[in-house]
Amino acid sequence: MSVVEHVREMAAAGLHSNVRLLSGLLLTMSGNNPELFSPSQKYQLLVYHADSLFHDKEYRNAVSKYTMALQQKKALSKTSKVRPSTGNAASTPQSQCLPSEIEVKYKMAECYTMLKQDKDAIAILDGIPSRQRTPKINMMLANLYKKAGQERSSVTSYKEVLRQCPLALDAILGLLSLSVKGAEVASMTINVIQSIPNLDWLSVWIKAYAFVHTGDNTRAINTICSLEKKSLLRDNVDLLGSLADLYFRAGDNKNSILKFEQAQMLDPYLIKGMDVYGYLLAREGRLEDVENLGCRLFNISDQHAEPWVVSGCHSFYSKRYSRALYLGAKAIQLNSNSVQALLLKGAALRNMGRVQEAIIHFREAIRLAPCRLDCYEGLIECYLASSSIREAMVMANNVYKTLGANAQTLTLLATVCLEDPVTQEKAKTLLDKALTQRPDYIKAVVKKAELLSREQKYEDGIALLRNALANQSDCVLHRILGDFLVAVNEYQEAMDQYSIALSLDPNDQKSLEGMQKMEKEESPTDATQEEDVDDMEGSGEEGDLEGSDSEAAQWADQEQWFGMQ
Repeated sequence: MSVVEHVREMAAAGLHSNVRLLSGLLLTMSGNNPELFSPSQKYQLLVYHADSLFHDKEYRNAVSKYTMALQQKKALSKTSKVRPSTGNAASTPQSQCLPSEIEVKYKMAECYTMLKQDKDAIAILDGIPSRQRTPKINMMLANLYKKAGQERSSVTSYKEVLRQCPLALDAILGLLSLSVKGAEVASMTINVIQSIPNLDWLSVWIKAYAFVHTGDNTRAINTICSLEKKSLLRDNVDLLGSLADLYFRAGDNKNSILKFEQAQMLDPYLIKGMDVYGYLLAREGRLEDVENLGCRLFNISDQHAEPWVVSGCHSFYSKRYSRALYLGAKAIQLNSNSVQALLLKGAALRNMGRVQEAIIHFREAIRLAPCRLDCYEGLIECYLASSSIREAMVMANNVYKTLGANAQTLTLLATVCLEDPVTQEKAKTLLDKALTQRPDYIKAVVKKAELLSREQKYEDGIALLRNALANQSDCVLHRILGDFLVAVNEYQEAMDQYSIALSLDPNDQKSLEGMQKMEKEESPTDATQEEDVDDMEGSGEEGDLEGSDSEAAQWADQEQWFGMQ
């Protein structure tokens, strides 16, 4: 057995550090004595050495060695007869064991993607003739084309993956995300579905995710629920995660949290989707739970974006925006396609007054997730923060037309209309439509309450809020109800509402301020009552009773619910 064969065996056995040391020494020997190894052996040594560098994540060095190996292979292919090497085995079995040139190019493309050099990765894979491309090469090309905005080429590559592997579900999702019709995708899998038992669910699965990628959240939820209820697919973590994400997109945070919790119980090491889960917990003021979740995720892996996003949410809702910005940037570094990381960083930038930078991040989030309303909400909030009401109105109208007239889009459009005195009546009409569709939609209730507060229709506002709180409990709604009760001099019940709000979110500053303001206003009254008692007892001191009109405490700035707020 030759020394090169020993290197090959160690590489096959996964002894990468050993391969690196030995192949490095042998390559130096070959450099000092070119006759020591044959061209084919030198090619093998370069590939095995590059593989060991790849394993050690030294990607630039690996690319350099892979390039040298391809040059060596090119020279080798020009030689009709491989020169026998001194003291080594015959060349025929060696040539049969040569590493695949296509595999070397694939490894180079992997290095380039790790180095964020996508154009170089596409170039090296494009150089492989179509007939020689394996499914994994087509899959990588499809993802790279999609990221580069080359949708037609991406669709072609995904279809080629399905032609070779009709059960490649991620390729199916890739096609659906590029607006390929569900029926067309399903037709590419029909033969395998009919030939293999217990695969009848796949056509329904494709239908469900077709709804997901067209933004039809209601039908997507119903279809996935029908799948999840089937005995063979019950308690599937991926389906539960998809349901949780869909409920979140639909604005049903309660059910979203419930599904995330179910998925966590089934898989304690689950990472996917935990960034959204952490964000929802942070919004509800459950910062201790968010902190615990972040620690647990870091213990699982710190090489995913999700732990960094969760920790960033904790910082953001603790008003530590600089730290949230850093954590969001770190998450994007790990996964540039993380929508939640982009939203976190965008929101942090906005709250730090860097609105134009925030706009860039929200636009990128929209590009990656065109059916997620919260991406548009973040961008519109930036426009409003910079007094660009016209741009905000154009964007809100586009979302309304694109995603359809549902409670969420109606409320978003109404939010912009509220900023212009001319469109107040239109905002009222839109909010009424939204609340007709979903009377419990919190964002619509908050905006309608804001409108009623401007009109000083406090009794109507109280009725609206009591109705919304009949079947749910939300910190912001309790706080606003407290503000409205103060306006009608119902101090005791207002205090109760502030207390409930603080019990739901101990960090809610507005509720705390409302309660403190009431306590300050009550103090002079208490002192006056004591003076009246002294008068009755004949103390001779006159109590100077000064009545003070209680001011209607505005419910202050509405809850910031755009993007990561």
